Amino acid sequence: MLSRVEIRQQLSKSISANKPVIGVAVGSGFSAKQAVEGGADFILVLNAGRFRNYGVSSICCMMPFGNSNDIVMEFGSEEILPRIRNKPVIFGACATDPTIDHGLLLDRIKKKGFHGVNNFPTVGLIDGSFGKRLKSTVWAFNAKLNL
Repeated sequence: MLSRVEIRQQLSKSISANKPVIGVAVGSGFSAKQAVEGGADFILVLNAGRFRNYGVSSICCMMPFGNSNDIVMEFGSEEILPRIRNKPVIFGACATDPTIDHGLLLDRIKKKGFHGVNNFPTVGLIDGSFGKRLKSTVWAFNAKLNL
């Protein structure tokens, strides 16, 4: 797993070279590998990417076809993380899912080896508990890494 320092160094290198920082939302391990080989600076694992991979419109990510977090966790940890070692992999979490415990979800995301979290899809209202939990988790995680 890349450290926070390594991630900052990679992104700073692109910025210093006056290159855009490129993040790619992927739907499979193959598309993640292609994105990295094509120069992506980080990978976003989103349920919309998975639906696009199946040949369905991204808007389906908003439909109740399954639990978004479970979909992202499954293909992210089984297909993406094993193939992408040298770039940050960001988990697209559905923070508005009323059935989840945010703390447990963030713990699972960290244990699987994701480098960060993005709220996706970004619709709905968040009552603040996700943000509070995310801040406390990030601070605790950074303290463990001495960052």
